[in-house]
Amino acid sequence: MHNHVIEIDGETLTVEDVVSVARQNVKVALSESTKRKVTESRKALQKMIAEGKVIYGVNTGFGALANTKISPEEIRQLQVNLIRSHSTGVGKAFHKEVVRAAMLLRANTLAKGYSGVRLKVLETLVKMLNEHVHPVIPEKGSVGASGDLAPLSHLTLVLMGEGEAEYQGRVLTGKQAMEQAGIQPLTLEEKEGLALNNGTQVMTALAALAVHDAEKLVQTAEVAAALTLEAMLGVYDAFDERIHEVRPHPGQMATARNIRSLIHGSKLIRLGKEALETLGYPQDPYSLRCIPQVLGAARDAVAYTRKVVEIEINSATDNPLVFASNPACFSGGNFHGQPIAIAMDMLGIAITMVGNFSERRTARLIDEKLNRGLPAFLVSSQATKGLNSGFMTLQYTAAALASENKILAHPACVDSIPTSANFEDFVSMGTTAARKAKEIIRNTQNIIGIELICAAQAIEFRGWENLGKGTKQAYKAIRDKVPRLEEDRQLSIDIETVVRELVQNGKLVEVIRDVVALV
Repeated sequence: MHNHVIEIDGETLTVEDVVSVARQNVKVALSESTKRKVTESRKALQKMIAEGKVIYGVNTGFGALANTKISPEEIRQLQVNLIRSHSTGVGKAFHKEVVRAAMLLRANTLAKGYSGVRLKVLETLVKMLNEHVHPVIPEKGSVGASGDLAPLSHLTLVLMGEGEAEYQGRVLTGKQAMEQAGIQPLTLEEKEGLALNNGTQVMTALAALAVHDAEKLVQTAEVAAALTLEAMLGVYDAFDERIHEVRPHPGQMATARNIRSLIHGSKLIRLGKEALETLGYPQDPYSLRCIPQVLGAARDAVAYTRKVVEIEINSATDNPLVFASNPACFSGGNFHGQPIAIAMDMLGIAITMVGNFSERRTARLIDEKLNRGLPAFLVSSQATKGLNSGFMTLQYTAAALASENKILAHPACVDSIPTSANFEDFVSMGTTAARKAKEIIRNTQNIIGIELICAAQAIEFRGWENLGKGTKQAYKAIRDKVPRLEEDRQLSIDIETVVRELVQNGKLVEVIRDVVALV
């Protein structure tokens, strides 16, 4: 539990802030400037309503029913009906960390002061977050325009004292959860339902967490690749700085620099001329030789995704938007999830590639025809041949996960099924893209964990004392968690341990950073 508080203002939230609120339960507060902006926006909206202006979703119907006028007596009921009617999600509930991230992002977009809600709405949402009232939000049902209507409606139900919420480890009715937390449910007023369920906050919550995890994963993949490179008596030439300076993609240069740092001082790596003379090969297969080009490209894709997410988490994405200075209310399409959809599909594709790449190195490590003198399946040659299968089926699991990722990597953003009687005729499917990316990351964390286990076992036959400065730390960290394989055992436990303790949390990279500078 962190002690500091994150003050939201709609402008300065970071990916790291989202992660800390979602996963470490950091508390949230509203800045004074936010309170002023929100109050001014509400006053501007009320002034326009009083003047009799027709405002979409405030005194009209929604979507294809936008040409239907709503009487002043029914304006508030319209907002309640909106949330109830749009709470149509299905499937298992989102994990608590995704719900917390979505609540934070919804609060942050309201904090920008373009939504026309009462300050009380924003304060109630922040109270729920700080008191750990977590709405139960089904994963499926969003087409990603007008934003995440179904999941955000399930979130909003609890603000109204309806729906379901998780509180102190139990799933309760929304009313019970709010009562037990000492929070007064809201009666929605003009535009407030629309301001709460129109936007991209669920897909962006998934995206922010995914970007954070993907960055750690690519760095860990570099460590796994470096360890395999040494286990395979790899050739240094491909990582020479001069090669990468003449093709200066930032990711490629960063990955090459990291590999050089990790293997620095290695007695296992050979120069090309030496490898040709002593081992019979002047260069390595692509899964070793092209580590900077492949993982570097993944780095660049993840960096692009981070830029998109950083913009989106501080954006006003509901509709219509209220502008307080020179009061005006405009209907637009900021709720459309296409930027996140494209970014999440790209992230999923990039991380799928990272997993495919790793699986090929694992396959090479266990194959006695390709692993440059290592025993078949990395089982000690002293063991009875055939009695122990060794790491044979670790590669099966990596192959299964890599294959599943290829299916999941099919882009969601190129699909669209029109909704609302063909009025909302092109949608983003951004939440599907983000959900897929999350699953791809989880699969690839396991694939990288498998490579780390196999590479560490291969090093047993090369001598861990011959490793480079960084890879030696990696080897020790792995051996702190799982022992070398002497005879067959249940390896799913090893995979789970390495992934949980070293991969998912980025701990392996942190341990190495104690002795080697990595970017």
